[in-house]
Amino acid sequence: MRQTKLDEFLLLEQEKSVLELQNEELERRVQEEVEKSRAKDQLMFHQNKLASMGEMIQNIAHQWRQPLMEISSLFIPLEASLEMDIKISKEDLIERIKKLHEITHYMSHTIDDFKNYFAKEKNKVDFRISEQINTAVTIIGSSLKQHKIDLDIIIKSNPLVHGYKNEYAQVLINILTNANDILIQRKIKNPKIIIKIEEKYDYLLVSVMDNAGGVKSKPLSKVFEPFYTKEKPNGSGLGLFMSHLIVSNNLNGELDVKNGSKGAIFTISIPINNI
Repeated sequence: MRQTKLDEFLLLEQEKSVLELQNEELERRVQEEVEKSRAKDQLMFHQNKLASMGEMIQNIAHQWRQPLMEISSLFIPLEASLEMDIKISKEDLIERIKKLHEITHYMSHTIDDFKNYFAKEKNKVDFRISEQINTAVTIIGSSLKQHKIDLDIIIKSNPLVHGYKNEYAQVLINILTNANDILIQRKIKNPKIIIKIEEKYDYLLVSVMDNAGGVKSKPLSKVFEPFYTKEKPNGSGLGLFMSHLIVSNNLNGELDVKNGSKGAIFTISIPINNI
């Protein structure tokens, strides 16, 4: 009898050891998969940055084209006056120099915006949502102006947010760029984008609405899948996917999309108690 109990005890101990080994192996494999997933997300994030660099360079060109034309308009009359021996007043010269300083300051500020956007962030900071909206609008504003897309910003609430502000700006840029591209692609008359900030049900909501007719994909959530480019054949298919990932992982929030009466509505929701 004693031998039988001893055998049972040894068998149980052996089975326990096997289970522990299996659990350790399972934990190791889960950890490996988690690390692989993180590495894949980082790779996609990097690819999205690279894909957006082309757009950013194009936006810089658009941002600088008008200031360069203004600089040219300041100097051409001066050159003509000098060649024709026409006297230039001191007041006129000072006014033109003052205007030149304003233009070059604007161009320098534009470069800073783009440089800060691509800078790698190490620490979370407190920032205002409105500041990042201004950054996003500055970066893609030239394209909106070029295609005569009207932009309205409605601020009903503007609290401090804690997180990676450049990444938040990237989310806004991705959503605004998506709306901008769809409005252009569908040749919408009187194109319009509305950005609204408000607090609702213990959440801070930032909504981006357009009048392009809405998302055609079914289900709508497909637009957040990686490499989904149904309506943007020249796109990378990573912008909205990365935006969804950033909001979920770094802001503890949600990025949703629905169709309104005139077009798509993308909404970034962040718990107020997380701000």
